[in-house]
Amino acid sequence: MELVAKTLEIGVEASPETGDPALRTAPQPERLATKTILLFSAPALGQGFMFLFTGMYLLKFSTDVLGIAPGVMGVIFLLSRLWDAGSDPLAGYLSDATRSRLGRRRPWMIAGAIPVGLVFYAMWAPPLQLGSGTALAIWMGVAIILFYTGMTVFNMPHDSLAAELSDSYEDRNRIFGIRRAFFGVGTIFVFLGIGWLSSTETPRQDAQLFAAIAAVVTAGCMLLTGVFIRERPEFQGRGARKPFRAFAEVFRNPHARLLLGVFFLQQVGVGAVSFMGAYYAEYVLGDPEIFAPMMGSLFVVSLLSIPGWIWLGQRFDKKVLMLASMWIVGGALFCLGFLSEGDNMLVYAVACVAGLAVGGLDVLFPSMQADVIDYDELRSDERKEGVYFAAWAFAAKSATGISAALAGFALGATGYAVGGEQPESVRFAIRAMMSGIPLVTYGAGSLLFMRFALTRKAHDEIRVELASRRASR
Repeated sequence: MELVAKTLEIGVEASPETGDPALRTAPQPERLATKTILLFSAPALGQGFMFLFTGMYLLKFSTDVLGIAPGVMGVIFLLSRLWDAGSDPLAGYLSDATRSRLGRRRPWMIAGAIPVGLVFYAMWAPPLQLGSGTALAIWMGVAIILFYTGMTVFNMPHDSLAAELSDSYEDRNRIFGIRRAFFGVGTIFVFLGIGWLSSTETPRQDAQLFAAIAAVVTAGCMLLTGVFIRERPEFQGRGARKPFRAFAEVFRNPHARLLLGVFFLQQVGVGAVSFMGAYYAEYVLGDPEIFAPMMGSLFVVSLLSIPGWIWLGQRFDKKVLMLASMWIVGGALFCLGFLSEGDNMLVYAVACVAGLAVGGLDVLFPSMQADVIDYDELRSDERKEGVYFAAWAFAAKSATGISAALAGFALGATGYAVGGEQPESVRFAIRAMMSGIPLVTYGAGSLLFMRFALTRKAHDEIRVELASRRASR
């Protein structure tokens, strides 16, 4: 075991018995039933709607429909995200450490289901008696914080369970790919809902109706998964004993440390495009209405590409596919910097190419995270998926904050005029954020990722050792 760990740390794949390349054959895990993956993925359908609907429209709904001051809502969202980032590590560790007859993950998933539905409805259906003053602001602040807390209570164990369902290098692509597809289908309804609420004469009542439907569907799917999915009994009681040491081990794991760095860079690039997309459409392309179809094209193509990436993952190493995906995304987004008014068709073409590769990242990144956790078990003899996924969640949220800060600084430093004609310096800054930042972050990420040593062959060696160790328990 020590030789396996040592050779993997320096990127050399060797047999733990002989030191020669891969002389042992890893036992192939049984293929996970598709119905099991569908049962596991069901909650993502409602979550996709809830997260995107809240992120894209709750601010506008709160200011324009409920009458809350934008500054107040800004503070509420800031506090909620800070709390959300801080609660992830706690939820992840507790999920790993839980021992019950239902397993480590399912008690938390069941406990979080109904509260998530109730609090989501409360966000979109505040009592009319609260008016539009302090009482309403407090209601919204508490509801938003509780919503993200409930999602964390469910998501940390749900993410962790995804890495436990199968040891198969290839099957994990199916697990994370199908769940991502469910999430994507849920987000399609967000655009329909926003379109409806933007034109209806009764937005408050209609928002309550949408929220009620989403709450029932999502809570029902969460309960369905929590009650009927099964955990692997051999992982019971295998969580980390000391929380601070557990998180330190994430950063001592060379594969996790590298993957965290790549993921952080990627999320900075994603954030830059997300925050600048609307500005790019209006002030560079001269057509604010192109923003939705531009992002929609990227999103739909990424969703449709998922089956193809799952198929490719059966035939090629994840490292090769990941590098190709990052190069394509970075290169495609870089092209946006050279487009201008009238280039709408080229914008859609670039978005589709980028979306094709984004689908690969959505499938492969979490699948590789699960492989990294197997390496941690080899070293520590613990199963602490919750700690690892909490670390990745914290990296994503930190990167989003940096992207937001970069966007605000770039606009402010170049003389952005609210609601007015923008100087050329602002348009240059927007182009740089939309194309230059992704080129740098995805380019740097791909260079860093070339050092990633946990290939298919290396993972087979890990599975050989783990299978032997588990059999002897």
